[in-house]
Amino acid sequence: MTEYGVTRDGFVVKGIDAIMDDTRERARQMWATLGLKADLSATSPLTKLIEAAAMEDAELWKRLQDYYYSGYVSTATGDSLDLLGRDVGLPRRDLFATGKVTLTLTGGLKGRTYVVPEGTVVLAPSRGQSFATADTVELTADAPAQDVVVQALARGIGGNVPKGKITAIDPAYRAVYLADFSPADVTVANGAELTGGERHEDDDTYRGRQLGIARTLWTREAAQQAVLNVDGVVDVLLSDPFGGVDVSQSVFNEFSFAERLFSAERQIGEPYTFDVVVAHDYRWPWRTTGAVPGVYERVQAVLKKVRPPGVHPNVVEADHIDVGVRALVVVERGSDEAALDRAIRSRLAGGFGKLRLGGDVLYSQVVRTVVEVEGVLDVQRLHLRRHPPAFGRITFGEVAFQTTTVEAAVGQNLVMGPTELPVLRPDAALHDLELVTP
Repeated sequence: MTEYGVTRDGFVVKGIDAIMDDTRERARQMWATLGLKADLSATSPLTKLIEAAAMEDAELWKRLQDYYYSGYVSTATGDSLDLLGRDVGLPRRDLFATGKVTLTLTGGLKGRTYVVPEGTVVLAPSRGQSFATADTVELTADAPAQDVVVQALARGIGGNVPKGKITAIDPAYRAVYLADFSPADVTVANGAELTGGERHEDDDTYRGRQLGIARTLWTREAAQQAVLNVDGVVDVLLSDPFGGVDVSQSVFNEFSFAERLFSAERQIGEPYTFDVVVAHDYRWPWRTTGAVPGVYERVQAVLKKVRPPGVHPNVVEADHIDVGVRALVVVERGSDEAALDRAIRSRLAGGFGKLRLGGDVLYSQVVRTVVEVEGVLDVQRLHLRRHPPAFGRITFGEVAFQTTTVEAAVGQNLVMGPTELPVLRPDAALHDLELVTP
């Protein structure tokens, strides 16, 4: 006999056919008690009444199924998923507002190209909002204006600024990255409203965050989740040399706690610290710069909410390793080589934007990404390149400290250390693409 409703295998919906069969059988039994035979032919009034009632009951069963599955994170959707998130203190996040601004060069010198890098911070002073450009812009005296996409650096509807409100480049950013523009200058303005901040993350993304939420206050998972929820953080690695949240060491449970400290000796009163290696999107500054709060300060703030008293995080910036490609690319005859070069660089940057700490750059994946660009026939003599950050590296990884660009042989992958994040940018100086026709 088929079971309906809540069963061991979940909720089983009673379909309209089963509902009508049961209703017909009850009608036969009812009429039989009166000594009569029910007319259940297809055109009888009784059958029409049964069909109408069965359709209502079938809809009710569907609603019951939705109600049952709305109580589980893996199957809930919409408002039901929002309620489950609120129960664990994890609301659905707003998205970032996006739009376009126009960068205009004034006083530019003839023959010189002025490069405004991707991630340039622009401001809407009257609204207290900051934005970052999504592409590199090249301005000249002959082509002094160019549109570029920008994204708000803070989530929510506050980033939906009206037309004409973005009017300045962050002075602190300008002083560091655009100081050599003098006597030329660059102005910024948005010719249309920025939108998107009123939208929220989709159900699949929100569900994934709920499924991964740590249910205890102080564990490795809880600290990782707190850091990963900081806007701009790409990945995080925790290292706890004295035990604490890390119980994976072979010495765990082998100490006599009455005689000595767990995992390693420490002096009484010595501060207890653990390392938090943070990889971040380069559009968010590591330290607070001008109007943009730094990733470092925001990570420190969220860790204070989950760490026990006396335990202090040592927040360290990960090694962001610039990665490039040197290759001979065979393209179709008549192709616009400049446009193809830009397309290949953009495809590489987009295809490897999801790499995490310690994620190797695979030779085969790079080859596939290049040949998938429309107009590319073949790629030959491809070498992967890497270069360490300008201000040094964390040295406790497996990869030895390097001071010059490293180029792998044809067919070799780029192996990253546990604290290294490979970064491929469209404007990377490490790219050396020679485009030829057959």
